[in-house]
Amino acid sequence: MGEDAELVPVEVVGVRQHLADDEIVVLLLDPDSELLVPILIGPSEASAIASAQAGIVPPRPMTHDLLRDVLLATGSGLTRVEITRLEDGVFHAELVLETGPRVDSRASDAIALALRFGCPVLCSAEVVAVAGIEVRTTTSEQDLERFRRFLDVVTPDDFGSGDEPGEDTRAD
Repeated sequence: MGEDAELVPVEVVGVRQHLADDEIVVLLLDPDSELLVPILIGPSEASAIASAQAGIVPPRPMTHDLLRDVLLATGSGLTRVEITRLEDGVFHAELVLETGPRVDSRASDAIALALRFGCPVLCSAEVVAVAGIEVRTTTSEQDLERFRRFLDVVTPDDFGSGDEPGEDTRAD
């Protein structure tokens, strides 16, 4: 990919299956533009992505686990993956290795590896603009999400006993 192409960080939201036509997609979210990029994938890739997100470690290495292990055994890790372009409905990606080389990859395989390495997934801003779908959240969904974030950080100490300092609590 050319150095002048703008890349944006995306979040791997997860894998979803459309029941009506049996299509499986992995969803990437560009939080800044609030665009969701759906990438059509196969069932094996969906399983590899979903199991990595769930933290499931198979008893024997599956293909993506094996590739991660080979890269690590040869002294390289994965710096990031880049979804570089969309041609004729096909998403193209590159693995950017710690040792410098870039390796052509299917987007689904790149995402599965990124999750196993815990490295960033970047997407061409042009791909996000062309393939992205606007995320619509209602005010109540936004309020609920804000409340969930609040619950994640609140502690019992944040709530007083009901007695404010300097307040006389004696009964008259």
